Amino acid sequence: MTQDSHPQEKTLFGHPVGLYTLFFAEMWERFSYYGMRALLVFYMIKGFLGLKDNEAYGIYGAYTSLVYATPFIGGMLADKIFGARKSVVLGSLLMAMGLFMLTLQERNAFFVGLALLICGNGFFKPNISTMVGALYPKDSPQRDGGFTIFYMGINLGAAMSPLICGYVGETYGWQYGFGLAGIGMLVGLAIFIAPTLLTQILIGLGALGTATSLFFLQNNPYQLTVNILVALALLTSASVAVRALGQGGLPADAGRPRDPEAASRTVFGFLRQDLAILLGLLLVIPIIAILVRHDTIAGYTLTVFGTGALVWLFVEAIRSPKMERERLYVVLILMFFSLLFWAFFEQAGSSVNNFTDRNVNRVFTEQQVTAEDVGKTLQIKVSQAQLGLRNGDTVFTLDQLSTLRESKQDTVDWAITEEHVGMTVQGAEVPASIFQAANPIFILTFGLVFTGLWSFLGARGWEPSTPVKFAMGLLQLGLGFGALWMGAQSHDPRGMVAMSWLLLGYLLHTTGELCLSPVGLAMITRLSPARMVSTVMGAWFLATAFSNYLAAMIAQLTGVHAGEGAESVFPAPIQTVAIYGDVFGKIALTALGSALICFAMAPLLKKWMHSDAQDDPQTT
Repeated sequence: MTQDSHPQEKTLFGHPVGLYTLFFAEMWERFSYYGMRALLVFYMIKGFLGLKDNEAYGIYGAYTSLVYATPFIGGMLADKIFGARKSVVLGSLLMAMGLFMLTLQERNAFFVGLALLICGNGFFKPNISTMVGALYPKDSPQRDGGFTIFYMGINLGAAMSPLICGYVGETYGWQYGFGLAGIGMLVGLAIFIAPTLLTQILIGLGALGTATSLFFLQNNPYQLTVNILVALALLTSASVAVRALGQGGLPADAGRPRDPEAASRTVFGFLRQDLAILLGLLLVIPIIAILVRHDTIAGYTLTVFGTGALVWLFVEAIRSPKMERERLYVVLILMFFSLLFWAFFEQAGSSVNNFTDRNVNRVFTEQQVTAEDVGKTLQIKVSQAQLGLRNGDTVFTLDQLSTLRESKQDTVDWAITEEHVGMTVQGAEVPASIFQAANPIFILTFGLVFTGLWSFLGARGWEPSTPVKFAMGLLQLGLGFGALWMGAQSHDPRGMVAMSWLLLGYLLHTTGELCLSPVGLAMITRLSPARMVSTVMGAWFLATAFSNYLAAMIAQLTGVHAGEGAESVFPAPIQTVAIYGDVFGKIALTALGSALICFAMAPLLKKWMHSDAQDDPQTT
């Protein structure tokens, strides 16, 4: 028996009770990942590193691509030596160490921290996803629904993290945001390894404490409303998980190695294989830190590594029996469309994040300048509402705003002229990183709706095939970037864009993601031969690695940093809005074209999936 042949009989709401343990372990891991992601680009540009846009985008792209490249190796090591369970534990420890390294605010520690996160994710990510699929019997109609529930756990963590880590990091200090992310990682590890009773306690107390903090980490009623909704979702999920775990936790054989003796076998005649891998990590981590620091080298490395992995999978497909071969062809083709999807979607953490910071109006107005104030000099607390406006002879920029906030002196004397009539002088500004929560909150809102929709259509034989769902995802992604382009075209005289356009873009990106991502994970576990399921899952994330590197190259097209010696590093909003709008418009057209191609290929891909065949790859 393999590590993924242990379906669980005890269920709650039709799903194995072990799913709810994995839900919360993954939720806290995603809390840590997205908590640091919400801050990472801002930290590199506005923090102690002081990087320019394109430098930060390059490092961000190298980091995110390598984060998704290492699961290919982590999957193989789990298949051959460690098993999924031990791999998840090792990955969690490495990631926690990396997050705490980021709190040190030292250049070398920063890159070593990113390297630890990259290695840790390689062990964690493919194996916890594989364990989810393994809880279900072969051909189970509940598997897709289980992955969607698991995906909601991912996005509950992703929703919480900007609201907590992002808010704390931007308001009180970057190191505190990264520190909270590290604590979240340790909580997820404890939930995964603890006895069932202790796991219930950790889930319950963790949810209660986090939900309580959400009531305080906000500065306006709109943000409080969002925080309350996320807190309620967290408490509801925790209550369900605690009830499920009352029937039992994760099965004891879940994630066990295929060959229990593999780890203790020796290499070179004297060194255990598992110890050899750990020693190898000590050598690999500094190398990865150098690759992140020099993103061009990382790109070449990723290209060589990815090409080798692609060739290996293609050879394995050719050597396989006809049905396995055609199913692997489907996996490879849909990997390509997934690569395109995520290359565009992952603008969220880079170019869209900076667009939100610089060109989206995030201030809720409470008091404005009136005509009676013209000619006066008012003492005001500056915010994003002043970006692009003149105070005397000086245009107020993001640099000046950041400098004032760092010095804790953000109140200035402002000479009021006619152009300032209507300017906000009192109001709550939502931190830009908070908007990273929009996508996961929309997933929490619509995730079960999509699950119910697929079930409703499936019961009547109307459910779209997986390739059609991929095409639908690309279509909606293109429409979402079309919304961002339209927002940029309708900017106000300062170059600022209404929040509604940003939220509409995120909504369409989310509905597209719900069509593509959960079914993509389920497809891997369903179509991959059992002997290589974790490896193929790693290859799936490897395609995402390519997409993240490509995403960084796309983001660099929006770089707006001024040159050396320029008085202003960040131009006024009116000078940047067209740059972002032009790139977003081109992304929209490319995504829509890709969707049409995927729709055209869908009938052939559906045939190659052999969905009605009795022979399942998990049993061959």
